Amino acid sequence: YTSLAGGSFKEIIKAFGAKYSGITVETYRGSSKDIMAKVLAETQAKRYLVDSIESTPPVLKAMRDSKLLTPFNAPYLGKYPEQSKEKTGKGLFFWASARESYIGLAYNKNSIPFAAVPKSYEDLLKPELKGKLGFATSDTGTRVIAALLKFKGEDFINKLKKQNISLFAISGRALLDVVISGEVGASPTIFRNHALVSIEQGAPVAWAPMEVVPTNAGGAALAAYAPHPHAAVLLTDFILGPDGQRILEEFEYGSASKDYGFKRWYPEEGLTTEQYENASTRWDKLLRELGRK
Repeated sequence: YTSLAGGSFKEIIKAFGAKYSGITVETYRGSSKDIMAKVLAETQAKRYLVDSIESTPPVLKAMRDSKLLTPFNAPYLGKYPEQSKEKTGKGLFFWASARESYIGLAYNKNSIPFAAVPKSYEDLLKPELKGKLGFATSDTGTRVIAALLKFKGEDFINKLKKQNISLFAISGRALLDVVISGEVGASPTIFRNHALVSIEQGAPVAWAPMEVVPTNAGGAALAAYAPHPHAAVLLTDFILGPDGQRILEEFEYGSASKDYGFKRWYPEEGLTTEQYENASTRWDKLLRELGRK
């Protein structure tokens, strides 16, 4: 079961099938919430169908707490930083980050002079940027607020309100199109991989990391009641290994095992499921207040 979008998971399954021709993979693709609901319903009905899971840390935490995951190790995990792996003791892990997306600043090169381009969150307060910044009110915007709150404080967020921030009830990807059009000069709520695709297509935008880069991760894990545990281990190893990582990078995802020259930050790191839910509620509230003058 995976929450990977687009053709990336199809390419992974295709390459895995070519390497292990005796294994047929049936895939369910849904949102993280859909996957959680499906696994819970199947477990309660004692219909154990899922072998391997690829989804976001908040859902994997909930599955861990519900005892729906099996600890494992993989040959390549030594190359992964500690914060990208969920330890369980005895050298085993509940999951490891299989792919990452990095949230930073995208700006329209025709609208924002290079000298005014922010190089840090503090730079978002530059007078030249007043009325030119936009935030997505989706998950990307919420996670940027989380970073601002942790590393700059609530007073900074209150100062940011004076910049006449425009809020957009759309995804970060859709907001990138608004930046490309010039309607908004810049947004610190844009995924690096989305910006790279647009840049390759000739869009007049650039992407820059701030001093801390909120990171969305998708982790690979083993289901607790996997009907095909050996095949599940092979698939998880494949996703986390060089073959799977190469495919995901072709789709502009980042790899936790690589250094891209900026500091990653995982908003859910160190939080219980309940703590993360409570924090998310606060982040969302602060985000929506950001657009109020």
